[in-house]
Amino acid sequence: MVLDLLGPSLEDLFNFCNRKFSLKTVLLLADQLISRVEYIHAKSFIHRDIKPDNFLMGIGKRGNQVNVIDFGLAKKYRDPKSHFHIPYRENKNLTGTARYASINTHLGVEQSRRDDMESLGYVMLYFCRGSLPWQGLKAATKKQKYDRIMEKKMTTPTESLCRGFPTEFAVYLNYTRSLRFDDKPDYSYLRKIFRDLFVREGYQYDYVFDWTVYKYQKNAQAAAQATVAQPCPEEDEKPARMRGTPHVLPAQITSCAAKAGGTVEPRRKYADRGVVATDNVDPARVYTSNHR
Repeated sequence: MVLDLLGPSLEDLFNFCNRKFSLKTVLLLADQLISRVEYIHAKSFIHRDIKPDNFLMGIGKRGNQVNVIDFGLAKKYRDPKSHFHIPYRENKNLTGTARYASINTHLGVEQSRRDDMESLGYVMLYFCRGSLPWQGLKAATKKQKYDRIMEKKMTTPTESLCRGFPTEFAVYLNYTRSLRFDDKPDYSYLRKIFRDLFVREGYQYDYVFDWTVYKYQKNAQAAAQATVAQPCPEEDEKPARMRGTPHVLPAQITSCAAKAGGTVEPRRKYADRGVVATDNVDPARVYTSNHR
């Protein structure tokens, strides 16, 4: 078996960004996440454990591409040849992660494509909000905790859950909750509502995510802190080739000049050539679909 080497999970990156993603990052992710789940469904499987930990970014040239992992709970929802859908059943135990589970999953209904898509809606809102209303609930047993989570999900209006965010998130959640057991979700429609929002907000498809900017800022801050004035070296601290000479290292010119009570203007080799240092961001192309 050959496995691709992947980068951090979206949960790791969420924590790295202080547990809040910008709308731009959420929309960039939403486009890919919908496509990834669509691809799984096209292969006649449902994932059944949609959560940030199971989406990993690539590395290198594919550093901006979302990948799906952990198919331990995946299940075929139809026959791959006949496309005959599995039958509707009830009294099923909760499979997956309660925080992101669909309401029907909590109610014990057999999972299908609609449940993966509803879970994805909770993931996107989690990224927008920083947390979900049913997090941190206490109970004596796991079953009681699951019941409390279900009750909170069912009694929290979509408008309340999505308050403060574009209406597209409420549209998405209401749509996925309205699907019948064997309905095929309209993935193109769901992608389009978020793409239209992305364009309306004036964002650019540069695939610069929050963690890219945050990492750059942290590196710049670290570099600034590391740039400190060095003392003028004593004779025995100079390199052997410089002992007995008045020369000092370039980084030490300023501090030595200050000690001498004057200023030193080092010759700039490229001063007349108009050389400019730039940091060019060239994000890798992202694949919005894994269809092959």
